[in-house]
Amino acid sequence: MAKWTFEPGHTAAEFRARHMMVTYVRGHFKDVHGSLGFDPENPRVASVEATLDAKGIWTGEPARDAHLRSADFLDVDNHPNITFKSSQIEIIGDHDYLVTGDLTIRGVTRKATLNVRYLGQWKTPWWEDGMDKGPKTRAGFLAETTINRHDFGVSWNSTLDRGGIVVGNEVHITIDAEAILES
Repeated sequence: MAKWTFEPGHTAAEFRARHMMVTYVRGHFKDVHGSLGFDPENPRVASVEATLDAKGIWTGEPARDAHLRSADFLDVDNHPNITFKSSQIEIIGDHDYLVTGDLTIRGVTRKATLNVRYLGQWKTPWWEDGMDKGPKTRAGFLAETTINRHDFGVSWNSTLDRGGIVVGNEVHITIDAEAILES
């Protein structure tokens, strides 16, 4: 099985959750690390492990980011990482898979299923210290899922008039991953 490493500079996890019953707030994590066992000819035996630095959450609003890092939400002082480790792959199309595994947020682990699309691979340059040390083979993936934040102990909220809430319960997650084939 070919082993791949996520390239943190080109891998990110984005999320969105409803805010004040009228719109979505989006944010992302850029410090994503992990590895992938993947052969496009035999994707059923693939595996993935990924770690996100929860302290790196970014929504563009420093006060909101601080609140999301606090014990009200991610509690990053006690739970600095968000992790995913796959346990099952189901092929649902030529380049589409359902990847099920253990998602851990705030120290709580639950099963989660990602809809994953393999975007292909390409030999590319690899620049280090101003020199092309390539070629390197890169592969791209797009993954999406929706979770209920309460399942992970992320339950802070406040009510609005007429029964509304400040933060929606569903969190939509999109992951853009670029992996580099280890030589």
